[in-house]
Amino acid sequence: MNPDIPSFQPLSARDASGENRVLSVSNLNRLARGLLEDCFPAVSVEGEISNLAVPGSGHWYLTLKDDGAQIRCAMFRNRNTSVRFRPTNGMQVVVRGKLSVYEGRGDYQLILDSMQDAGAGALQRAFDELKNKLAREGLFDAALKQPLPAHCRHVAVITSPTGAVIRDIISVFRRRYPAMRVTVFPVAVQGQESAPAIIQALQNAQRRQQALGIDVVLLARGGGSLEDLQSFNDESVARAIHACTLPVVSAVGHETDTTIADFVADLRAPTPSAAAELLSPDQIQLRMALQHQHNKLVRLMQNLLNQRSQQLDWLRKRLQHPGRRLQEQTQALTQLDSRLQRAMLRFLEQRRGHLQMLARNLENISPLQTLQRGYSITRTPDGKLISTSSQVNAGDDIISTLATGQIVSTVKEIKA
Repeated sequence: MNPDIPSFQPLSARDASGENRVLSVSNLNRLARGLLEDCFPAVSVEGEISNLAVPGSGHWYLTLKDDGAQIRCAMFRNRNTSVRFRPTNGMQVVVRGKLSVYEGRGDYQLILDSMQDAGAGALQRAFDELKNKLAREGLFDAALKQPLPAHCRHVAVITSPTGAVIRDIISVFRRRYPAMRVTVFPVAVQGQESAPAIIQALQNAQRRQQALGIDVVLLARGGGSLEDLQSFNDESVARAIHACTLPVVSAVGHETDTTIADFVADLRAPTPSAAAELLSPDQIQLRMALQHQHNKLVRLMQNLLNQRSQQLDWLRKRLQHPGRRLQEQTQALTQLDSRLQRAMLRFLEQRRGHLQMLARNLENISPLQTLQRGYSITRTPDGKLISTSSQVNAGDDIISTLATGQIVSTVKEIKA
């Protein structure tokens, strides 16, 4: 027994009493439908499309065949809207769905949930293999992701220079942050020359980082099939992104598209426009932040001015006018002069009293007082005091000083 096919018990043709059961056509088809849906809830089948019909309801009806057999298929509108290509007769596809029976006609059919181009299936397998390989090598590790600059001012955009993508990116930058500098490194975004061109552009952006002041690289293109996005699933491109010294933002395809570049890049954006939103600050928010900082600065300056004003008032109270200072100094000088005058007067009075005392003492011992009592002082004509008789000879003139006046006489005789 094939292990991929679930086992089941065949329906008994007899009831519990052993009698043959008679089924209606509707019951039989209903039982067959339940049996198929229970046993084959999800199968993948590859084949060629034929008899494709698309009625007004939007559902798809087709036959899937190979060289030996065919099976009817239906894909309802709520499912076929997710198919990224338009199927045509003769196209080789891989479909996934459940086996069922259309009870009204008893038709055995496959109800489809998904459809892929058979060639895209090979690309998907290659994508999964490369993804697993690079994941094992650690190229997707979050620890290796470079942080984006807090304020990005210059973006290097690697994309087609003529597509809608670059116009959308520039439009977002102009709306949100007109000061953003954008340098476009033009590349083909699909085809054989695309991958080498992307690698070369990454290297050029790194070489010119210092000269141009580049902050981040934006790798972008619009949506497309898995085959269209193959350049961004290239191993060499993935390794070039991993080796890039600049932070790399991947914005490839639509939000539902996923590429190897998304996993290895430092940041993945769902769309190119969303990448521009992520990299550019909103000028309205910047204006609000600037206004907030302005208000904060004004408050700080006002507080500082108030403090300085209070200090100035305090210093002004301590600071005196030069005239008042001079007046105070004059008053102090006058006081010092008065004190000096008083001190001199006291000193003079003290000296006068002392002098009077000395004069009295001198008067008491003065020879004049002695002369007043009848004594005299005798001198030679040249003024020498005569205290003994031996100092003169007979015939010498002498001068005697009395209390009043002098007497000049001549010595007649000397008595010892």
